[in-house]
Amino acid sequence: MTVDCFESISIGKGVIISKNVTIRDSDNHNILSSDFEKTKPIVIKDHVWIGMNVTILKGVTIGEGSVIAAGSIVTKDIPEHCLAAGVPCRVKKNNIIWE
Repeated sequence: MTVDCFESISIGKGVIISKNVTIRDSDNHNILSSDFEKTKPIVIKDHVWIGMNVTILKGVTIGEGSVIAAGSIVTKDIPEHCLAAGVPCRVKKNNIIWE
């Protein structure tokens, strides 16, 4: 797992993080644009399962009880209790519970 924290990365209780996961809250470069933010916080709520080879990018919140499938690239918020997958990561199932 690689965690590159330049501002804020919050990881809740009971979170499972698999191998080769990358979590980055910064782009590490500037783009000359009035709406560009180089760094934004990441929040991973309680009881989230993050599969192998997932990349979580700046400004994302992953809701409590969610599962992020292997190989996903998370660029936007993921609601609670859902299964999300893909590039870019999108919700595939809602109202899930995992043990």
